[in-house]
Amino acid sequence: MNNKPQPPKAKKIPHETVYHGDTRIDEYFWLREKTNPEVITYLKDENTYTKEIMKDTEDAQAQLYKEMKGRIKETDMSVPVKIDNYYYYTRTEEGKQYPIYARKKESLDSAEEILLDQNILAEGYEYFQLGVFDVSPDHSLLAYSVDTNGSEEYTIFIKNLDTGELLSDQITHTYHSFEWINDSQTFFYSVLDETKRPHKVYRHTLGTDTKEDTMMFHEPDGKFFVNLYKTRTEKYIMILSGSKVTSEVRAMDADEPTSQFEIIQPREKGIEYYVHHHGDTFYIRTNKNALNFKVMKTSVETPTKENWKEVIAHDDNISITDIDLFKEYLVISQREKGLEKINIINVLDDTHHFIPFPEEVYTVGVSSNPDFNTNTLRYSYSSLTTPSSVFEYDMEARTQELKKQKEVLGGFNKDDYIAKRIVARAPDNEEIPMSVVYKKDLYKKNEANPLLLTGYGSYGISSNPYFSSNIISLLDRGFVYVIAHIRGGSELGEHWYEQGKYLNKKNTFTDFIACAEHLIKEDYTAPESLAIWGGSAGGLLMGAVSNMRPDLFNAVVADVPFVDVINTMMDPTLPLTIAEYEEWGDPNEKKNYEYILSYSPYDNIEAKDYPHMLVLGGLNDPRVQYWEPAKWVAKLRDMKTDNNTLLLKTNMGAGHGGSSGRYEYLKEAAFIYAFIVDMLQK
Repeated sequence: MNNKPQPPKAKKIPHETVYHGDTRIDEYFWLREKTNPEVITYLKDENTYTKEIMKDTEDAQAQLYKEMKGRIKETDMSVPVKIDNYYYYTRTEEGKQYPIYARKKESLDSAEEILLDQNILAEGYEYFQLGVFDVSPDHSLLAYSVDTNGSEEYTIFIKNLDTGELLSDQITHTYHSFEWINDSQTFFYSVLDETKRPHKVYRHTLGTDTKEDTMMFHEPDGKFFVNLYKTRTEKYIMILSGSKVTSEVRAMDADEPTSQFEIIQPREKGIEYYVHHHGDTFYIRTNKNALNFKVMKTSVETPTKENWKEVIAHDDNISITDIDLFKEYLVISQREKGLEKINIINVLDDTHHFIPFPEEVYTVGVSSNPDFNTNTLRYSYSSLTTPSSVFEYDMEARTQELKKQKEVLGGFNKDDYIAKRIVARAPDNEEIPMSVVYKKDLYKKNEANPLLLTGYGSYGISSNPYFSSNIISLLDRGFVYVIAHIRGGSELGEHWYEQGKYLNKKNTFTDFIACAEHLIKEDYTAPESLAIWGGSAGGLLMGAVSNMRPDLFNAVVADVPFVDVINTMMDPTLPLTIAEYEEWGDPNEKKNYEYILSYSPYDNIEAKDYPHMLVLGGLNDPRVQYWEPAKWVAKLRDMKTDNNTLLLKTNMGAGHGGSSGRYEYLKEAAFIYAFIVDMLQK
């Protein structure tokens, strides 16, 4: 007698769509009906089934959670950031899910002032996320915003830091974009349209009715998102309106509450530019005639493009990813041969040098540096074997000091592990880098090694080889952990991104498959020992490669996967859809429709064997709607020909990022790891 739980079976209701003369039938379209009790019942039934199937792994989950929790220093504190006479920092306390925000005046030996205890604010909520956290220029008020269901809609609150009281000024339906004007009485904020796109900027003065707030800017184009930022000089507040390929910036004097935003340079399709302030000059990072970006400068009085003068020329081999301006220094964040570098340029004499980094594979980034007049640069550094570290670098003396390295408990020793870079060869002969880490005494080069391969490959987002203490639980079980730096990211420059988008998107998938094949060929692992994991657009990757080469993988984890691509991209009422035209292509054009349809995971499921699969979703996810993983699983259940495990787990109270509390997040990670370990043992 078979006592194994049987999976839920979603009913079929044919739904017909016709685009470009192509008729498609979607039998699970009805799962989009969030208010339909049958939909919620189905999702809960899937959760129950998942829990039953994973019952045998509960001890393993508990052990993994214990290990992960045992590596973190539960009571800890960030490196304080000095702003004027205050030192601002966050700290955590053992047993508490969320950070506490605090400051000290004049000295770190002074009494602590708690600005916000997120644990208290989160009481009674299953999910709690902080958006804005912005102290007023005079340090008397705190603006913060909260999201309590994962929908990424925030409510702004203003707290009097002298009395602890909340002001009456509360603003709903906002995005996490906010800036104070220097009078500490006025601020700007952005609001969402019906597709949850930040599209308008308003000005609010404390004590006035929010209905009287002045609209300062409206972006009607659905491809553009609106963002606010203040220059490090605190002289200007900027509105950045940007799409995936075009940007436009407006500037306003931060000392003049009633002044207006003035455009820097009118937008041109395909041209991005980003503006920074230095004295009477704007520095501009732009891709105009410069795929990998270059740096220009212009007078504040005449900022349009005909007045731009070149500071750093374009280089085919170096991608300029960001710039930071200080009184005497221009700091360039760049990528060369896939490695991040920090280039320090003295603006007084044009001399430059690089900060040295000690490892072959690492991640580095400029941290919070609010003081324009400083010669000290704070940056973060980590690698697959080096825990997250905060350094302060004296740009004049060229010396540095380690301020803090995240403590990893539980006996971790970085010298027990090896990290390196290897390359695979793609079908078009392109070399695809991979970052690899494993434990010395457990690893032997043979096909029996369990291996976890991850990737993303979209939006030009690079998959950086940073430190994760959770991964140690796999490495200590003999796993090899690999990050595939596939096209669609920007690891090797903007051309790497361009080769993995629009009508080149399939390069992302074939690159990942080439990486898996290389790892198998070189005896790092074998198909029966190979697991893969990706989330969001990385979940699209998981779905595509599972359709293309299911024989290569034993287990797949698809986290909030973007798998119903063609249906989503044909629905402009959904969040992000119109903006995404510049990533995937506009399917209202037939060639784009046909190309997207040819790889859309949901539409390419076939009657064949698939790997073991764990699929995760969030009921309130505004980025990848919950029904994408739900429909995908329902169709896979109906069509696949194997008896392999297929699980759907929907977080009924969260969104795109999963659980918000740090302990709940670790429990989710332990659940996923337990699935991977269990499947590779089958």
